Amino acid sequence: MSLNERALRLADYMAANAAALRLAVHTTANGARLIDCGVAVEGGLQAGLAMARVCLAGQAEVALAPACLDDLPFPTVQVQSDHPATACMASQYAGWQVSVGKFFAMGSGPMRAAYGKEELFDTIPGRERANVAVGVLETQKLPGDDVTAYLAERLELPPDKLTLLAAPASSQAGNLQVVARSLETALHKLYELHFDLGQIVSGFGSAPLPPVAADFLGAIGRTNDAILYGAQVILWVRADDEQLAEIGPKIPSSASPDHGAPFADIFARYEQDFYRIDPLLFSPARIVLQNLSTGRSHAFGRIEPSILRRSFGAT
Repeated sequence: MSLNERALRLADYMAANAAALRLAVHTTANGARLIDCGVAVEGGLQAGLAMARVCLAGQAEVALAPACLDDLPFPTVQVQSDHPATACMASQYAGWQVSVGKFFAMGSGPMRAAYGKEELFDTIPGRERANVAVGVLETQKLPGDDVTAYLAERLELPPDKLTLLAAPASSQAGNLQVVARSLETALHKLYELHFDLGQIVSGFGSAPLPPVAADFLGAIGRTNDAILYGAQVILWVRADDEQLAEIGPKIPSSASPDHGAPFADIFARYEQDFYRIDPLLFSPARIVLQNLSTGRSHAFGRIEPSILRRSFGAT
């Protein structure tokens, strides 16, 4: 099956269990299916897990596990995949800025593979010609007919072949699906560092699930901090140890000069201009590269509990 077909099966399950998952399913006038996971409905943890699995096109497992931040209990969002480049970069990465009129959302999910216009698809597997498309939108409002028509046109599909999941990061489901990107941020950082993602065999990532923020800016801050200062990623690779020792220190967020303050403070420092922030900041706090070729492990970066406590409002 294609990535979009795999994701469609998961989306169909969500739609069939909408009441239990606290979701709402709508059909637009042009026939597209919208699954509201937290815009005008409550959503929840199970909805967030389901969103994350759809976003990864069923190519990764996503789960919650108990953990502690110092002495405070916090669940972690864990992701594991034996197809990390396909799951994370061809599908989960939020690489499609969907802007139509006054509507804006970051688009992710396997619809990106069906669109296939991003430059990274020239270097990773996943680009596909699909007969259905499934996408995830991080947004505070549901897309209208103009948005679904825009996406369907670019995907070269009739709108009734399009399924979109939507939730803001300031909802339980949206909060969780964003934090489920620890593994993806590591792969994206390696892509930016020109590391061959084909050398990555498997991956595991975890990040603390922050309290749901009351507003958009608070949600951006907390979900980013969960990754930047709390995410831990293990990658199983086949490479030269010398190569890993050289590239490893560049991977964690601590390699960026913008590292060291809560993301909300960094965002304010740059007058809420996202594109002025060092793009290499966006990576996990700690990474371990386990070399399957030699049996050696290389660890880099550090967790920052004090910054997480401040960001999460932990007193």
